[in-house]
Amino acid sequence: MKECAMWKLILFSKAFKDKRIEELVTLAHNFKFDGYDLCVRPGYPINPENAAEKLPQIARLMNEEGLVIPMITGNFDLLYPDHPTAEPILSAMEKANIRLIKLGYYLFDPERQDYWQEVDKIRKAFEGWQRLGKRYNVKICYHTHSNRCMGLNCAALAHLLNGFDPDYLGAYIDPGHMVVEGEEFSVGCAMIKKYLSIVALKDVLITREEYQEHGRCKYLWVPAGKGMVNWTAVFSELKRIGYQGPLSVHCEFEVPEERFFDAVREEIEFFRTKRNSL
Repeated sequence: MKECAMWKLILFSKAFKDKRIEELVTLAHNFKFDGYDLCVRPGYPINPENAAEKLPQIARLMNEEGLVIPMITGNFDLLYPDHPTAEPILSAMEKANIRLIKLGYYLFDPERQDYWQEVDKIRKAFEGWQRLGKRYNVKICYHTHSNRCMGLNCAALAHLLNGFDPDYLGAYIDPGHMVVEGEEFSVGCAMIKKYLSIVALKDVLITREEYQEHGRCKYLWVPAGKGMVNWTAVFSELKRIGYQGPLSVHCEFEVPEERFFDAVREEIEFFRTKRNSL
């Protein structure tokens, strides 16, 4: 299994659905980041229908421009290895020399579902994904996403991944969502370290709001450094454990529309400075 270059700073293209590939190249050069976590979803320039043809072409173009695509993010319904787009996408990744893919999310409702039955169901799906990963030399990654997703933090993700081959199944951890779910970053890393393949970068601010005569947490996704994530501790821990994969900047903060691209530039600069300071 080929390893990604150490700590490449890449931009998740979710928010750039209307950008042509040439515009994404220009954006990367202007904002000085290393490449993309490329969204392969319906309505995007690269989508499940054209990935077999377009993905290798785009990877070559990015490479010629000195940019990388270490990872693609699949559509939300890409959950099981028998999905009709699964093998075509993984085959295209193999041809494009893209080695990481993020799946969709397995949702969990504690009022309707038995947790351990869901774990068994997902692990059975992961057995199939592992076989496909070996076939195409691709690693299938699952993201720690809060709000009743299976694998919502590293502890829960370990239930899904433990025992599988870390060459073909990987952990995609997210310090922001880990804060939401109350998990210390270094403790989470200790649980899934051998599976750690990619790290998402976004920040969250937690406040209190009134709810049913009591209170509850309100989560605001904010520019990096304005929330609860201790980024110094995050980057120090990644260095300490020898992490060598990419860092995916998500830019999912809430800012006025006219400020969005300025905020993206500032976000990239914030994380580039953190990375380069170690």
